[in-house]
Amino acid sequence: MPLPADTATCRRIPSGVWALGFVSLLMDVSSEMIHSLLPLFMITTLHASALSLGLLEGLAEATALIVKVFSGAISDYLGKRKALALLGYSLGAMSKPLFALAASMQWVLTARLIDRIGKGIRGAPRDALIADITPADIRGAAFGLRQSLDTVGAFMGPLLAVVLMLLWQDDFRAVFWVAVIPGVLAVLVLLLGVREPTVSRNEKRSNPISRANLQRLPAGYWYVVAVGAVFTLARFSEAFLLLRAQQGGIAIALTPLVMVAMNLVYAASAYPFGKLSDRIEAKNLLGWGLLMLIAADLTLASSSDWPVVLVGVVLRGMHMGITQGLLAKLVADTAPTDLRGTAFGFFNLVSGIAMLLASIVAGLLWDSAGASATFIAGAAFSLLAWLMLVFSRD
Repeated sequence: MPLPADTATCRRIPSGVWALGFVSLLMDVSSEMIHSLLPLFMITTLHASALSLGLLEGLAEATALIVKVFSGAISDYLGKRKALALLGYSLGAMSKPLFALAASMQWVLTARLIDRIGKGIRGAPRDALIADITPADIRGAAFGLRQSLDTVGAFMGPLLAVVLMLLWQDDFRAVFWVAVIPGVLAVLVLLLGVREPTVSRNEKRSNPISRANLQRLPAGYWYVVAVGAVFTLARFSEAFLLLRAQQGGIAIALTPLVMVAMNLVYAASAYPFGKLSDRIEAKNLLGWGLLMLIAADLTLASSSDWPVVLVGVVLRGMHMGITQGLLAKLVADTAPTDLRGTAFGFFNLVSGIAMLLASIVAGLLWDSAGASATFIAGAAFSLLAWLMLVFSRD
């Protein structure tokens, strides 16, 4: 008796992809337990200013962006992905005790930089490794599965942090120490559960980011990078979702549940849509994802009432589930095998820069014209990306 299509696909996904998915889940639980509490910890315990928070986050994210390109290129040069991913996740795990021990903003800055450097190192080699070990016809399902498991961690972490804070009378440091455990487990799962394929390297190694090698990246790849950048311009920081929820009267202590709701939808939809991307034209699926984001932005622009905000957040989570694994699949499909790490590095760099620009524009619009203008601008960028898809040549 033949297996159902979904079960058959799941069984064909390599065990290494499942392991990488659980690595992402565990590290996200660890990171989000801390990051969901860190702003309050810095303000109430370390007496930091809002400006200090902004400068710290900006420096940390800029550091990660720079590292991303070079880690992907190094993985291509060496022909090794796992070692770099292991280094990146290890740095992430090592940073967690520093948050619990932090007695000043300098400690927090050091911990954040180590954490972001680790994130920058691991991202591109990990995604390239998934592409290396997965058959091309189920690559969308594989990326969707990893993204889904990653997002499960993104909502489990804040929920666990809230429960522990209630049990331990707002003891930040105790919660930060607990966050060390899933971080260490993530490193162990990667070390023991992922086997890198053997790659024959008879040819002379060359610099992956040399002009000659970058010219080998086809036009289709750069088109994916451009579309991904416009997608990201349309999807500014989730912090603005929290601000919109707060405008609607949701208690400050409960506003993180907005992110939990979005990530629940994201986690539930990422794998099914990733599997679907292996069967239908990517352009059509991306188009539906953009229409979902337009609907989300227009909904959020229309009202700050919490039921309306919830609908907008759910639509945004669905957009993420449709598009994020698919974009990763498209990068893998359009890049040469020996330049996949470099390709993911440049894609992540451009998308990260677009996210920084989008958040700056969103903040300026929020302060000068109000929340509705911010979300209308997001809808306009989404429409631009949709038009790029509709009128592009197949």
